Amino acid sequence: MTPAKSTTDTSGVHLWLVLWKAFRSVEAHAHRHIAGLGMCLSDFGVLEALLHKGPLTVKELGAKVMLTSGSMTAALDRLGRRGLLERKEDDVDRRVRVVRLTEAGTELIRKAFENHKQAMEEAIAEVGEADREALIGSLRRLGLGAARRLPEEGANKSVAEKSGRKRSTEEQENV
Repeated sequence: MTPAKSTTDTSGVHLWLVLWKAFRSVEAHAHRHIAGLGMCLSDFGVLEALLHKGPLTVKELGAKVMLTSGSMTAALDRLGRRGLLERKEDDVDRRVRVVRLTEAGTELIRKAFENHKQAMEEAIAEVGEADREALIGSLRRLGLGAARRLPEEGANKSVAEKSGRKRSTEEQENV
Protein backbone atom coordinates (compact mmCIF):
# COMPACT_ATOMS: atom_id res chain seq x y z
CA MET A 1 0.00 0.00 0.00
CA THR A 2 1.36 3.40 -1.03
CA PRO A 3 1.29 6.15 1.61
CA ALA A 4 -1.21 8.93 0.83
CA LYS A 5 0.37 11.98 -0.73
CA SER A 6 -0.11 15.23 1.21
CA THR A 7 -2.57 17.65 -0.33
CA THR A 8 -1.12 20.63 1.57
CA ASP A 9 0.25 23.32 -0.71
CA THR A 10 3.84 23.79 0.45
CA SER A 11 4.80 26.40 -2.14
CA GLY A 12 6.65 29.53 -1.10
CA VAL A 13 3.72 31.76 -1.99
CA HIS A 14 1.28 29.66 0.07
CA LEU A 15 3.65 29.64 3.06
CA TRP A 16 3.94 33.42 2.77
CA LEU A 17 0.14 33.83 2.71
CA VAL A 18 -0.38 31.55 5.73
CA LEU A 19 2.41 33.33 7.62
CA TRP A 20 0.99 36.73 6.71
CA LYS A 21 -2.54 35.82 7.83
CA ALA A 22 -1.28 34.29 11.09
CA PHE A 23 0.86 37.36 11.76
CA ARG A 24 -2.05 39.70 11.11
CA SER A 25 -4.29 37.78 13.52
CA VAL A 26 -1.73 37.73 16.33
CA GLU A 27 -0.81 41.36 15.60
CA ALA A 28 -4.49 42.36 15.98
CA HIS A 29 -4.44 40.93 19.52
CA ALA A 30 -1.27 42.90 20.31
CA HIS A 31 -2.67 46.15 18.88
CA ARG A 32 -5.96 45.76 20.76
CA HIS A 33 -4.21 45.11 24.05
CA ILE A 34 -1.66 47.89 23.66
CA ALA A 35 -4.34 50.40 22.62
CA GLY A 36 -6.18 49.45 25.82
CA LEU A 37 -3.10 50.62 27.72
CA GLY A 38 -3.51 54.08 26.21
CA MET A 39 -0.48 53.95 23.94
CA CYS A 40 0.48 53.05 20.41
CA LEU A 41 2.63 50.10 19.34
CA SER A 42 5.77 52.19 18.80
CA ASP A 43 5.53 53.76 22.28
CA PHE A 44 5.02 50.34 23.85
CA GLY A 45 7.99 48.98 21.87
CA VAL A 46 10.26 51.79 23.05
CA LEU A 47 9.29 51.31 26.70
CA GLU A 48 9.58 47.51 26.45
CA ALA A 49 13.03 47.70 24.84
CA LEU A 50 14.28 50.03 27.59
CA LEU A 51 12.80 47.76 30.27
CA HIS A 52 14.54 44.66 28.94
CA LYS A 53 17.75 46.14 27.48
CA GLY A 54 18.39 49.04 29.86
CA PRO A 55 19.48 52.52 28.76
CA LEU A 56 20.19 52.74 25.01
CA THR A 57 21.35 55.42 22.63
CA VAL A 58 18.64 56.88 20.39
CA LYS A 59 20.22 55.09 17.42
CA GLU A 60 20.35 51.70 19.19
CA LEU A 61 16.78 52.10 20.38
CA GLY A 62 15.54 53.00 16.90
CA ALA A 63 17.18 49.87 15.49
CA LYS A 64 15.64 47.67 18.21
CA VAL A 65 12.10 48.92 17.64
CA MET A 66 12.55 49.40 13.88
CA LEU A 67 11.58 53.07 13.79
CA THR A 68 12.92 55.72 11.45
CA SER A 69 14.73 58.69 12.94
CA GLY A 70 11.67 60.94 12.62
CA SER A 71 9.29 58.37 14.14
CA MET A 72 11.78 57.72 16.92
CA THR A 73 11.96 61.43 17.78
CA ALA A 74 8.16 61.69 17.85
CA ALA A 75 7.84 58.63 20.12
CA LEU A 76 10.54 59.89 22.49
CA ASP A 77 8.89 63.33 22.62
CA ARG A 78 5.48 61.77 23.44
CA LEU A 79 6.91 59.52 26.14
CA GLY A 80 9.09 62.30 27.53
CA ARG A 81 6.08 64.63 27.89
CA ARG A 82 4.36 61.88 29.89
CA GLY A 83 7.40 61.66 32.20
CA LEU A 84 8.09 58.04 31.23
CA LEU A 85 11.63 58.46 29.92
CA GLU A 86 14.49 60.90 29.80
CA ARG A 87 17.20 61.67 27.25
CA LYS A 88 20.63 62.69 28.46
CA GLU A 89 23.99 63.33 26.88
CA ASP A 90 26.34 60.36 26.90
CA ASP A 91 29.12 60.67 29.48
CA VAL A 92 31.78 59.88 26.88
CA ASP A 93 30.42 61.44 23.68
CA ARG A 94 28.20 64.49 24.17
CA ARG A 95 26.86 64.15 20.60
CA VAL A 96 25.14 60.92 21.60
CA ARG A 97 21.85 60.93 23.50
CA VAL A 98 21.12 58.04 25.90
CA VAL A 99 17.50 57.19 26.65
CA ARG A 100 16.45 55.68 29.98
CA LEU A 101 13.19 54.98 31.73
CA THR A 102 12.11 57.17 34.61
CA GLU A 103 10.74 55.59 37.76
CA ALA A 104 7.20 56.24 36.48
CA GLY A 105 8.10 54.71 33.10
CA THR A 106 9.58 51.61 34.70
CA GLU A 107 6.51 51.11 36.88
CA LEU A 108 4.11 51.58 33.96
CA ILE A 109 5.89 49.27 31.49
CA ARG A 110 6.48 46.52 34.08
CA LYS A 111 2.75 46.28 34.77
CA ALA A 112 1.81 46.77 31.12
CA PHE A 113 4.27 44.12 29.94
CA GLU A 114 3.01 41.53 32.43
CA ASN A 115 -0.54 42.15 31.20
CA HIS A 116 0.67 42.05 27.59
CA LYS A 117 2.34 38.67 28.14
CA GLN A 118 -1.02 37.31 29.31
CA ALA A 119 -2.85 38.79 26.33
CA MET A 120 -0.36 37.22 23.93
CA GLU A 121 -0.65 33.84 25.69
CA GLU A 122 -4.39 34.01 25.08
CA ALA A 123 -3.80 34.89 21.42
CA ILE A 124 -1.64 31.81 20.81
CA ALA A 125 -3.39 29.39 23.18
CA GLU A 126 -4.06 26.94 20.32
CA VAL A 127 -0.35 26.20 19.94
CA GLY A 128 1.23 23.83 22.47
CA GLU A 129 4.70 24.19 23.98
CA ALA A 130 6.43 21.68 21.66
CA ASP A 131 4.85 23.25 18.59
CA ARG A 132 5.86 26.72 19.77
CA GLU A 133 9.46 25.60 20.12
CA ALA A 134 9.45 24.03 16.64
CA LEU A 135 7.72 27.05 15.15
CA ILE A 136 10.23 29.49 16.66
CA GLY A 137 13.12 27.47 15.25
CA SER A 138 11.50 27.21 11.83
CA LEU A 139 10.61 30.89 11.66
CA ARG A 140 14.12 31.87 12.75
CA ARG A 141 15.62 29.74 9.95
CA LEU A 142 13.10 31.15 7.49
CA GLY A 143 13.89 34.76 8.42
CA LEU A 144 17.66 34.36 8.46
CA GLY A 145 17.64 32.41 5.19
CA ALA A 146 15.42 34.94 3.45
CA ALA A 147 17.58 37.82 4.74
CA ARG A 148 20.73 36.16 3.35
CA ARG A 149 19.09 35.94 -0.08
CA LEU A 150 18.25 39.64 -0.25
CA PRO A 151 20.31 41.72 -2.67
CA GLU A 152 23.08 43.76 -1.04
CA GLU A 153 20.99 46.94 -1.16
CA GLY A 154 18.06 45.06 0.47
CA ALA A 155 15.78 47.43 2.36
CA ASN A 156 15.13 44.90 5.12
CA LYS A 157 18.72 44.43 6.22
CA SER A 158 19.43 45.09 9.86
CA VAL A 159 21.26 48.22 10.93
CA ALA A 160 24.23 46.01 11.84
CA GLU A 161 24.36 44.52 8.35
CA LYS A 162 23.98 47.92 6.65
CA SER A 163 26.94 49.23 8.64
CA GLY A 164 29.02 46.18 7.76
CA ARG A 165 29.06 44.93 11.35
CA LYS A 166 28.49 41.21 11.81
CA ARG A 167 25.53 40.27 13.97
CA SER A 168 26.45 38.87 17.35
CA THR A 169 25.20 35.43 18.34
CA GLU A 170 22.68 37.13 20.64
CA GLU A 171 21.36 39.31 17.81
CA GLN A 172 21.00 36.28 15.53
CA GLU A 173 19.11 34.37 18.21
CA ASN A 174 16.74 37.30 18.81
CA VAL A 175 15.53 37.39 15.21
